[in-house]
Amino acid sequence: MLGKTANGLFWMYRYLERAENTSRLIETGQRMALTRLGSSEAEWKSILQTAGVLPGFEASEEDLTKEAAIDWLLRSKANPSSVLMSIEGARQNARMVRTALTHEVWEATNACYMRAKELLARKVGERDLPQTLGELRQRTALVRGATHGTMMRNDIYNFARIGTFLERADNTARILDVKYYVLLPSVMSVGSSIDNVQWETILRSVSARGGFRLTYGNQYDPVDIAHFLILDGRMPRSLAFCIRKMRDNLSFLNATYGELPESSAKIADLEEKYLSRDIDSVFDQGLHEYIQSVLMRMSDLGAQIEKDYRFYE
Repeated sequence: MLGKTANGLFWMYRYLERAENTSRLIETGQRMALTRLGSSEAEWKSILQTAGVLPGFEASEEDLTKEAAIDWLLRSKANPSSVLMSIEGARQNARMVRTALTHEVWEATNACYMRAKELLARKVGERDLPQTLGELRQRTALVRGATHGTMMRNDIYNFARIGTFLERADNTARILDVKYYVLLPSVMSVGSSIDNVQWETILRSVSARGGFRLTYGNQYDPVDIAHFLILDGRMPRSLAFCIRKMRDNLSFLNATYGELPESSAKIADLEEKYLSRDIDSVFDQGLHEYIQSVLMRMSDLGAQIEKDYRFYE
């Protein structure tokens, strides 16, 4: 496989996952704003921070309003991580690696882009926002479904999945971090009905509410939620699940090509140091410090995977 093909697959699926995650964050911001008694500006600032696009928004010198934040996240061409630009980036990479994709995957990706362009040609009103976000997520899910249903489980598939799970783990980590240090209006809110509503919304944003309730019931204890989103290997958006899947995909590539690049050592180190502990030791370290360390190592891992493309040529 050419390095540029591996790169195209890796980023195609990262962008698709990013588009879905950003649409979920917008929905999360909408729900959380309803729990605020006053201005929701701080809420939308936290959502922009979670998505990693706050510096870009501030550089645009727009006033921070709900409408401006949603438009920046959803369709701004000045924001390379907006839903529209992420889907466009996925399609551009899909065109580059079209011969590596099945017809069904290409058609689903192209249709996703064409529909996103249509839906986001102009600002989306509050009344139409839930339906628009739902359809965008459905379109990205169709690409994922076509991938699962038609792609051979070979090196092409594994690069696609590595991109997906790296982006997904990054999103889950950011949501957890911002929840603890930005979203709560005050320490007095911890354990209150407002706090519980926010935690339920956080679980919804990563499609974890149903799974959490099956496991823990209706009580939203922060320690249980942190354990579920970090260490529970059954939850498909937990850090443990995503990192394990990346390790499995890298192992397949290494066995296929007979190489053991640096990225394999980095992911083994990440699992051993950060995902082989219990939740009490995570809180002893400090959740913020723990998540920041994980995010730094995942960023380093992503860069190393791109450097290691040469091993798979």
